[in-house]
Amino acid sequence: MRKHALLAAVGLAVSATLAATTQAGALGATAGNVLTTGSAAGTAVAVGDVLSASLSTGTKARIATTQGGSSGITCNTSAFTATVTGNPTAPGTATETVTAHTLSSCTTNIVGATGVQSITVNNLPYSTAVVSGGSLTVTAGAAGPIQTTLKINSILGLMTCVYRAGSLTATPSNTDNSLTFTDQLFTKASGPGTCPASGWFTAKYGPVQDVSQAGSPSVFVN
Repeated sequence: MRKHALLAAVGLAVSATLAATTQAGALGATAGNVLTTGSAAGTAVAVGDVLSASLSTGTKARIATTQGGSSGITCNTSAFTATVTGNPTAPGTATETVTAHTLSSCTTNIVGATGVQSITVNNLPYSTAVVSGGSLTVTAGAAGPIQTTLKINSILGLMTCVYRAGSLTATPSNTDNSLTFTDQLFTKASGPGTCPASGWFTAKYGPVQDVSQAGSPSVFVN
């Protein structure tokens, strides 16, 4: 009896060890980086790769004068470019540097305004942190605060309105490889009294693609 019990115990121990080893191997096989291409379990995005995205099909970028309001500026074209500076194993925080952000083909329905001459994103590059299963946060870089200069034509002449934000937060989605900013607050830093006091930025970009790789594959956040 003792011999049989001992053999049974050894058998159970071996089985448990094999199960644990198999499980660890499976976890190791599926472990990936915060940013991947092709799929959530795809190839890790390399440090130095350039990511880019334009507005998602059928969407527009908007800067409202009040949160969720209908008055403001609407842009038909917008895009950003960022360079990956860190991409650790998930869960973790990937980092990027935003090197370009443009908005164009813009119109306005602000009272007294007759058109939008230009919108310029200042003080680039910005810093970006992408948290596993969470959000993307944009913060100022060494050049200065997050800042946007709007040149708006009005019945009183050209208005130059400068707005700043402490940080910006966006939500990534692996469903369509998009990045959505919703009601991100900019506060007027300078400009005449005819410039709105605030601007609330909303835009959806996607698909975000790794343009450094052949075929520009879509980027997933893990």
